[in-house]
Amino acid sequence: MKATHLVIVTCMALSTVSCVSRKKLLQEQQRYNTLNTSYGVSQSELEKCRQAADEASVANARRKAQYEADIDNLNKQLAFLKENNNTFINQLKDLSVLSTTQAESIKKSMENIGSKDNYIQDLQRAMSRKDSLNMALVMNLKGALNDINDSDIEIKVEKSAVYISISDKLLFKSGSFDVADQAQTVLGKVAQVLNSKPDIEFLVEGHTDNVPIKNNCIVDNWDLSAKRATAIVRILQNQYKIEPRRMTAGGRSEYVPLQGNETAAGKAANRRTRIVILPQLDQFFKLLEKPQG
Repeated sequence: MKATHLVIVTCMALSTVSCVSRKKLLQEQQRYNTLNTSYGVSQSELEKCRQAADEASVANARRKAQYEADIDNLNKQLAFLKENNNTFINQLKDLSVLSTTQAESIKKSMENIGSKDNYIQDLQRAMSRKDSLNMALVMNLKGALNDINDSDIEIKVEKSAVYISISDKLLFKSGSFDVADQAQTVLGKVAQVLNSKPDIEFLVEGHTDNVPIKNNCIVDNWDLSAKRATAIVRILQNQYKIEPRRMTAGGRSEYVPLQGNETAAGKAANRRTRIVILPQLDQFFKLLEKPQG
């Protein structure tokens, strides 16, 4: 009885020891696995660090080589400049001393260069000012004539002059140089702008289509275009008090057409009167008269 009890107690003790040992073994195995994984990660990071260090070393070696090459190139350039400088100094030593006349000639040449540069700048400023004045004049004219049909009057800048082109139907009766009543509105507005700029001069041009004309008062298209121009000039002088010395009248006949004369619309476009506001060339002539050396 006692022997049997002893055997049972012994078996229970061995079973308990066996369970504890297995649990501890599993824990140790898990710990080993964790440490082994950590070791593998550390080895991988170490390898990456080694590679980065190797690449940095190579890059540093390349930069060092580039810096050394740049320094060598700069030293060569410095040596070249020093050599040229010494050569120039030696050449100066070989030259005779400049005479007073030669020195004055050089000084005058330098002054002429400066004078020409100033002259060019003056011309550029004058041209810029002229362009600005032309644009201001165009804006004033368009503002004064903004209530007139765009197809009947055109204002533009071309070749340093301002052109006001007025259609035939606004100014004259067909085939006549008698100024129509409705023309007073247009001419009055144009005259107002021209009177506000008393320094400008202008040309009044008459233009016709290519249809021949001849009657008791008109010899041909030359005659018609010239008489239309002078009729406008007289109105600007007598009614709107524009000084006659500022005006020129001219006839262009049919020989400066805007469009072909094959259609009625083309002929109507060609029958026009142009007021050409001339560039003030005297300003440029005064500049050209400056002594240039």
